[in-house]
Amino acid sequence: MKKIKLSLFVKVLIAIALGSALGLLFGLAFRGDGFLYGLSMFFVRLFKTFNVLFAQLLKFIVPLLVLGLVTPAIYGLGKGAGKMLLIVVGVAYLSTVCAGLFAYGSASAFFPHILQEGDLSKGTAEALKFEPYIDLQIKPLCDILTALCLSFMVGVCCIYIKGDTLRRWFDEFGEVVKMTIEKAIIPLMPFYIFTMMCEMSAAGKMAVVVGSGVKVIATGVVLSILYLVIQYAVAGAIAGKNPFKCLWNMLPAYLTGFSICSSSAVIPVTTECTRKNGVSEEVVNFVVPLCSNVHMCGSVIKLATTAVAVALMMGRPIPFALFFNFMLILAVATVASPGVMSGVLMASVGFLESILGFTPEMTALLMTIYLALDGYGPACNVTGDGAIALGVDRFFRKSVPQERG
Repeated sequence: MKKIKLSLFVKVLIAIALGSALGLLFGLAFRGDGFLYGLSMFFVRLFKTFNVLFAQLLKFIVPLLVLGLVTPAIYGLGKGAGKMLLIVVGVAYLSTVCAGLFAYGSASAFFPHILQEGDLSKGTAEALKFEPYIDLQIKPLCDILTALCLSFMVGVCCIYIKGDTLRRWFDEFGEVVKMTIEKAIIPLMPFYIFTMMCEMSAAGKMAVVVGSGVKVIATGVVLSILYLVIQYAVAGAIAGKNPFKCLWNMLPAYLTGFSICSSSAVIPVTTECTRKNGVSEEVVNFVVPLCSNVHMCGSVIKLATTAVAVALMMGRPIPFALFFNFMLILAVATVASPGVMSGVLMASVGFLESILGFTPEMTALLMTIYLALDGYGPACNVTGDGAIALGVDRFFRKSVPQERG
């Protein structure tokens, strides 16, 4: 018999449910004493130990992810594309940054009306505290900004020199990083979420997290759809086409992206939908594969919305200047994120802590809410790719290279 293969989304939901239920049982045991109290405390501390070690592993892997994925992406984008490549990448980068700022502004204005500021910080002060049995410090080889600068230096130089050996090294190193993420980090992510939910439930903070999480996810979905409407309104005005008809034609790409949670895997569907909008073949073949690797508007909206919510619930609202700095850097780091599952989330971990000042607990909570409904981010990404292709087609219909790379 074939093994039943569960998607990451289903695994995360199961992890949330089991962790919450088991944490509630542990919480009941903590009200008494004796054997059940000791047994419950043992398991919660054991789970806390895994949680802390996994968080350290994430900090270690993120700079390597930047080096292994962003570097090949930079010199790969520079192959024979010229002026058109720079324009498309520039538009995609601007769209990604604007998406994050749009989500930040909307969420900052809306969340204070539906979320209670400091809810989790108050709960944390009153809740039980659990210490891990082992607290190892796994230091990363370098910080995120150092890795990003090195990626740019090597990537740009490889475009202009015959650095075949260096390219092969980074290509293979990128495959090592991808394999580590796909075979170790992602499979362990549901258990990481399970341990965190179990701890929060046992500590008595579960009601706030679940109630707030639903509101945050719903807000993120609405904001991503609104941003698509804005994108197609602009693209439709440039191309002289009905934006709502064009957006309707992209619905299969949106639904496919929502279901399989990958921007790169949806390229064939996105290509076909973009053709229906009257975009020329040469523009479709050039822009859609390129944007699938550099245009992360939906994932950034999801990340920004969740970050604002978590910071607010912890009583630490994010100032605009700080978030703007965060977005400018994150939009660069997400260049190659479609090459790995939940790549935008992985790329953001280091910046959340180094720039926004997130604690490991805040990062873990953000991951839980982010992964609880992963599909609407990639769905917005691929649908937004069609808007960029629509605008590019208006000016460069006959001048785009037939092949990328």
